[in-house]
Amino acid sequence: MLARLLRRIPRPRAPRRLAASLAGALLLCAPHAPPLAAAPAVAPLAQPALADLVPPPYALGAPVDDRGVWTLLNSGGAPAGYVFQTGPLAPLPGFSGAPIDALVMLDDQARFIDVRLLSHNEPIFVSGLGEAPFHAFFEQYRGHSIASPMVVGTPYGQAGEASALVYLDGVTKATASVRIAHESILAAALEVARDRMRGVVRPPAAQPDPAHDEPLDWAALQAQGIAARHVVSNARMQALFAGSLWEDDDPEAADAPEAPYLDLWVVDLGPPAIARAALAPGTLAELRDFLAISPHDEPILVVEAARHGLVSDGFVRNTAPDRVSAAQDDLPVALRDADLFVELAPDAPAALVEAVDRGAALILRADRRLGFDPSRPWTLSILAPREHGVFQPQVGTRTLDAEIATPERFFQRPETPAPLSPFAEALRGRALDLSALGLGLAGLAAALGPGMNRLAGLRAFTPVRLGVLAAMTVFVGWWGQGQLSIVTVLGVIRAGVEGGSFDFLLYDPFSLLVWGAAILGFVAWGRGFFCGWLCPFGALQEFAHHLGRALRLPRIEPAPRWDRRLKRVKNVLLAALVATLFLAPDRIEIAAEIEPFKTAITTGFDREWLYVAYAVAWLGLGLVLFKGFCRYVCPLGAFMAIGGALRGRDWIARRAECGAPCQLCRVKCAYGAIEPSGRIDYAECFQCLDCVSLHDDPARCVPLVLAARGRALPARRPAATRPAAELST
Repeated sequence: MLARLLRRIPRPRAPRRLAASLAGALLLCAPHAPPLAAAPAVAPLAQPALADLVPPPYALGAPVDDRGVWTLLNSGGAPAGYVFQTGPLAPLPGFSGAPIDALVMLDDQARFIDVRLLSHNEPIFVSGLGEAPFHAFFEQYRGHSIASPMVVGTPYGQAGEASALVYLDGVTKATASVRIAHESILAAALEVARDRMRGVVRPPAAQPDPAHDEPLDWAALQAQGIAARHVVSNARMQALFAGSLWEDDDPEAADAPEAPYLDLWVVDLGPPAIARAALAPGTLAELRDFLAISPHDEPILVVEAARHGLVSDGFVRNTAPDRVSAAQDDLPVALRDADLFVELAPDAPAALVEAVDRGAALILRADRRLGFDPSRPWTLSILAPREHGVFQPQVGTRTLDAEIATPERFFQRPETPAPLSPFAEALRGRALDLSALGLGLAGLAAALGPGMNRLAGLRAFTPVRLGVLAAMTVFVGWWGQGQLSIVTVLGVIRAGVEGGSFDFLLYDPFSLLVWGAAILGFVAWGRGFFCGWLCPFGALQEFAHHLGRALRLPRIEPAPRWDRRLKRVKNVLLAALVATLFLAPDRIEIAAEIEPFKTAITTGFDREWLYVAYAVAWLGLGLVLFKGFCRYVCPLGAFMAIGGALRGRDWIARRAECGAPCQLCRVKCAYGAIEPSGRIDYAECFQCLDCVSLHDDPARCVPLVLAARGRALPARRPAATRPAAELST
């Protein structure tokens, strides 16, 4: 039974075909530092260290295998469950390449007693948000069963339809990391459950089918066994007490051995068709009112038509009956009196009507949420007492069991909400964000493609551009956590070289969509679509530039020779990071801090002062040096320039006079991406459209101005006759 349920819970692996296709694209990656290869195995803790982690009243028992699974003992020294680490059992790579190791304590009913973080190397927590939110995430598992469909996120849509799901609050800005941790915990717990707890966890309980209807009466209830009857004679009771102290303490049983001691009738009143056939209209109406406020309770009619009487004289209504109990699958079922007035349908057997009249009838309730499944066989037990002596008599008891089974056709079993794959769950959890991002990217692509010239020609082009960059900073960056990183690229490279899994790519579809747009931009425009429009930190630098102009600060602009030299620095840094990745992989996270993205965007400057000072320094420099980090230092920009080699066309229009002799666009290009010859260096072009606006403006484009006046630019002189000073520029 558990095996069938376990098969419904997907393994923590996304579809390999999709992952492989994404890996082939190389850049369809998550936003932060992804796993660099298959995660190394985590060594199980030694017995003394593990024992110190088990809180009282529990204690560590004996090991059950060599993978770090131990028995858990209760305060009396009896087995109470299992203790294990997730690292050795499910070493799923986190975003640092190392597994997230947690200590898990499961009771013998496969419920989480405790889940505690032991070790990890997730960059967003190590040098970003801090450890506290990650530890708090693990605390949410306590009390939940591994059979419960658990997902990371918040309910969407109609909550009632997904009420069987258990939602675990994620950690803002670290959703992908907590999803990996969640998958590790489930994978390890299910591994232990398959090996050690088979049969403990049961599927969801069936519930009465309100749509099922069929004509029934008391005769049909008896004929079909729906009204279960269990008779125990006096002779049977005598045999049960034979040889005991109470053998002769029931004269009535000795005098009439064939008479019934117990004549028990049991009817499950949950199915509407059965309740309508068994009860009088008044009781039926009262039962419906009861179920309206207690929909999870299964009402069970119990009538005793002989001399047992069901309950003792001290029984109190609306409490658990003192002589009636139940069990299913060898586990107890809690019964409680529903405190309903019992009146049977007119065609009920006379013996039952008489028993009801003398009060030997109860409508009990069993809570299906606690595991009771009315569609499966269960046992009703009646306690039969005898007393010996007059003063402070000694009481002896025997238990009479009745097997109850209501036909399954009266019930429906709710389908267990199958947990979605990590990718599907992430898609569902960010559906609104993804829709907004997709529409925004499509609109931006259209504006920069067919509508590029109209966009560049707007009088309010600069405010429009700054508005788009503000949306990228706030929505894509701070809200959506879609800031891409060179560490992503490095992780994919190493995973590809070492044969690591690419399944992690699917944990953050928001950044995946940004990567997809950047890659499509390579084909259409080169690196400019991402670097000029989609990068949140690049947008912050552009805002810094405009602020510097508004404050009338002096502007630093390196000479063309130094500009060309400085642009090579980012290529050197990219090569150095790749070398670090393979030669000193344990240092890659520190080296990757050359990017201030995590500080400025991912954590919103909520980090240690040194990181904040570094990011602020670049923005401060941006007041006087136009986008200095993007142009000279950004290793992601260097990689984007390589990807820009996929560009299929030169999309910026040029005239014969551009560069020969007109140099206006080159002079105005803040990125230095236009050569003296007029050719566009697309490896350095950020697609700001300034040159496009000049090219199309009859009031500013020199060839257009002169053409309107009936003049033409002089032909460019051969290089041999041009002054050396002009050639040097």
